[in-house]
Parts: sequence; structure tokens; C-alpha cells
Amino acid sequence: MNKIVIASMEKSAGKTSVIVGMMRALKPDFGYMKPFGERLVYLKKRLWDYDSALISTLFGLKETPEDMTLGFGQSKLRYMYDEETLKTKLHDMAGRIGKGKSMLIAEGGSGLRHGGSVGLDPISVARNLDAKLVVVASGNEDHVLDDIEFLKNHINIKGVDFGGVIINKVHSTDDFKSDCLDFVNKLGVKVLGIIPFVKELTYLPVRLVAERLFAKAITGETGMEKLIKNIFVGAMSADATHKNTLSNIINKEAKLIITSGDRSDMILAALESDTSCIVLTNNVLPPSQIISKAQDKGVPLLLVQADTYTTATQISEIEPLLTKDDKGRLGTVEKLVKEHVDLKEIMGA
Repeated sequence: MNKIVIASMEKSAGKTSVIVGMMRALKPDFGYMKPFGERLVYLKKRLWDYDSALISTLFGLKETPEDMTLGFGQSKLRYMYDEETLKTKLHDMAGRIGKGKSMLIAEGGSGLRHGGSVGLDPISVARNLDAKLVVVASGNEDHVLDDIEFLKNHINIKGVDFGGVIINKVHSTDDFKSDCLDFVNKLGVKVLGIIPFVKELTYLPVRLVAERLFAKAITGETGMEKLIKNIFVGAMSADATHKNTLSNIINKEAKLIITSGDRSDMILAALESDTSCIVLTNNVLPPSQIISKAQDKGVPLLLVQADTYTTATQISEIEPLLTKDDKGRLGTVEKLVKEHVDLKEIMGA
């Protein structure tokens, strides 16, 4: 069985998207595990890791998300297990999930050091499972080169089959190849792929926003898979400045408007333009004729109890994660991995 640990230098490098793209491109009979759980989700009275839940659903894996993770939080894991017991649990999980599979993917936490105090950082997991380690790095050129140099010269990866790095979200792949690739090669680090930055992958799906806000969808269930390209707060006074600002907002495409339900002017203007969804704050519903208009246009109205400022802050903190119904972006990550990652090298073919 081919065992691979996919890690990242730091948070939001895109390793889950790389895994999804790999699995969609290769279509192997694979198992997946994420020993150190993060991105905590509370569903069906259970604690799940978001990435585990996503991959389990996307690929119809028989294991539930809770079966793919040993636990959340170092202090709790230290309380539950000692070092040797954790190693045993890790091997048992890998054996159970990987049984009869051609490939086992283990995803690391949000960075190389995360989970280290309980032996569940990705380097320790790769070493203990005798798996190949692949690291995803992203950021500007200097940031990526700093990360790779630090990984090669200052992090102990002895006893690990270090496969190389996948460089993600690169704004100019040609410039990176001409300006930086020689530096990486001189370090003796294999570059397994250089994936270009795609703006589409930074957009939030409406459904993800609704889930994160625990919002009630009043209308527009058919529009929940729309992407949000622009976000605006509609809390201005009705004066000349407001009218000019409102006009500028309304002209933006695929927007999310955050406003109270009593701002009929803002809501109606949004419904007459390219709007992905409207978040109604303060638990205030607009008049019934406006709700009917939103329903006719397929624009989700999402009702939340929080005030406008709090809601805007919450939305600003949402990561643009993939969702199970996100067909457009799922296809995008598959295409990117197929075209820009050396899958044969990763697989050892």
C-alpha cells in the first residue's frame, strides 16, 4: 500500500484542496485519515474535523469523520493517551482505514509543528507510518523560498521519505520557474508541482457562509451554491453620500450584502442587481413582498440574530473552504492538479 502524508508549512496553504484534486484526478481506491483534528465542526451531536467530513462525503468513504481522527487539542490527547498508546492508536487507525486499499492519505494539521507535543505532527506521523512526506507551501516567492530553505536545513526530517514540495497559489508560474527553481534545486528539494493562483478558489460559497453563521435560509435554497466575489455592509444613512455609495455597491458583481431587514432600500437595490445573497441581521425580516421578490429571483436571504458589525466580523473570518456541493471549484482543483502536479512521482510510479 502506498502511504503518503500531505502536510503544509502553515495554515491555509491549500493542502486539502491538493488532496481533493489528487483523488479526483487519480480515482484510486484510497483511505484517508487526519490524525490531529482541527477545523472543529459540531454536527449530529458529534465533533468532526471539517476536512475529514468533506473528503468522506465527496468520495463516499465508509469511515465516518470521527473514525478518521484521533482527537482534538493537545491537552485532551495528552490526558487520554501516553506517547506509546498514541503510536499504537495511529498504527491501528492506519491499518484499519488502509486495509485492502491501494493508497492511504494522511493529512497533517495546519502547519508542520501542529500536533508535535503529542507526536501527531506530520513529520512524526510520516516517520511512524513509514510514509512518504509531501509538503505544500504557498505565498509570495520570498516566503516560499524561506519556507523550503528552513524545512531543508533546520527541521529534522531524518528517517522520513521526503518526497518533495508542491508550491501552491503561485501568481506567475513562469516567473517562479525562471527566478526561483534553481535555488530550490540547489537545496536538493524536489519540486513536485507549481500550481497557479486561481481567484475563483478565494471566493466563498453562499452555503458555507450560511453554515458558519448558523443562519436561517428564508429564501433561495436553489442559490446556495453561488459564489461570493464581493462583500459589503449596508448600514449607511439616507443622504447624498449614501446614494452614491449605494450605486457603487450595486454595480459590483456576485456580491453579499450585510444589512438589517428593515433596510428595504438596500435590499431592493441588491435584488435588482447581481447579488449572490443577502444576510439579514438583528433577526429582522423585510416586508413580505420583498421576501417574495427574493424568492422569485433565487437570491438567498439569510437571517441571523447578531448585529451587522458582529456579522461582518464573523464573515471576514470565514476561510473559502471547499464544500461537497461546490462542483465548479471541485472541478477547478482537479484540473489544476492534473495539469501542474507530477502525480506519477508522488505515487512512485
